[in-house]
Amino acid sequence: MRKYPPGESVCGAIYDSAPADNPFLAALPEMLPRKEFLSAICSTPGLPHDLPQMSPEERRQSLSLLASLFVPMHYMYAVYDQLYRAIRETYSTRTAMEEIKRINVLFNGKEGTPCATQAASGSVLGVPGIGKTSTIRRALETMPQVIEHTEYMGQPFYCKQVLYLRIECPSDCSIKTLALNLVAALDRAIGSDYLHQLISLRSIAASAVATQVKILCMTHHVGLLLVDEIQNAVETARRNRQIKPLLKFLVELTNDTATAVYFVGTPVAEQLFTCQEHLRRRTRGIRLLPLKPDGTYRRFLEQIWPYQLTPRQAPLTEKLANKLFDFSGGIPAYIIKIFQETQAQALLHGQSRIDERVMQRAIDILAIKVPKTYSGGTYLSDFDVHNVESEDNSPAQVPADTPEDVPEKPLEESPESVPRLYANQRGRRAAARDAADLVAAFSAGGDLLQFLRERDLMEEWPATC
Repeated sequence: MRKYPPGESVCGAIYDSAPADNPFLAALPEMLPRKEFLSAICSTPGLPHDLPQMSPEERRQSLSLLASLFVPMHYMYAVYDQLYRAIRETYSTRTAMEEIKRINVLFNGKEGTPCATQAASGSVLGVPGIGKTSTIRRALETMPQVIEHTEYMGQPFYCKQVLYLRIECPSDCSIKTLALNLVAALDRAIGSDYLHQLISLRSIAASAVATQVKILCMTHHVGLLLVDEIQNAVETARRNRQIKPLLKFLVELTNDTATAVYFVGTPVAEQLFTCQEHLRRRTRGIRLLPLKPDGTYRRFLEQIWPYQLTPRQAPLTEKLANKLFDFSGGIPAYIIKIFQETQAQALLHGQSRIDERVMQRAIDILAIKVPKTYSGGTYLSDFDVHNVESEDNSPAQVPADTPEDVPEKPLEESPESVPRLYANQRGRRAAARDAADLVAAFSAGGDLLQFLRERDLMEEWPATC
């Protein structure tokens, strides 16, 4: 039984065994087992009960249910594991007295912090359409966002503990905009009115807003700050040279408040992370590449394939699966989009079910362009599971590559390019060659001189004294 009821964003604190001076750590929700987590984030909407009686127009309208379909994959548990451990690490060194000391340091304007332990930080980067934001949002929703404390160990203890805040990186790389976005996210979480108070001070400087944000993070005990779409800052920052101030603020926020910070975005952000020495160790994390054309991809298709709203269901054939992979690049969002549009085109043209021809029509309409190469990372298929014996001696599933097992290349080195995969072999077929062809002879190996002598293809002169 779970410690906190699922689906609740605000819960009263429930304490378990923890240090007596650390109610924040004692109130944390438990880490979910893999099977329970994947079940919690899964979304499988039901097909309309009157589907056989629907007209083509009604069927096309119902295709929108594919947008609410969410197929859990094992890489998602690796992301959840990293985020949960980051939150726990924040509270491992955060006691009530420690918070008071940190706030006093900021109010007095002194340098340094009373605790030398640095909070967790990292990043999750992946190809667009791979499901990073959706995965992180669903992973965080498995735990309450706010825990309300009223009493601890028989003593009154009133405060609100905010486990996480998720914001988007402002495209203008403004410290003030980022700080105000963070305050707005805090207001939504706890029902406060801090943003209105800050905006009413028209002449307030960006540095003052930044200091106020640090105080609010400590006052409400924020465990994790997620900065999504971090790649938005790259292009703007190149023009306005605003990278350093923005990242300096985030680093200061981590150091001064001991709040964990994680960045989420596309591989474009890797340029930002590797350009400065102090960011390299703070931005380690998972780098995600699309699916491979393997069993993991087929299992993904098997879970979405029943969602066909055409009058007849098309079987999942090798040709359809390979075609869908080659034009989607193994990116889940593109797979779903092509599958959805294929059904729409079949219904528009009066076909009873989808086939290769109508799928090609949908692909041409969507004009999806998949990159030819990717930066280095781990394929989604490489997080797949194998069976091991669990505590109850029943088969359990664990990822082949957990966050600790995933090989990481040093961030000092630029990531190597990885060519995208295809289900069908690319290029022209090898031409059939005659046995006496020199190319065939070189390819087969062996003694080339003997090959030439046997076929009278070499003229030899007698040796002279």
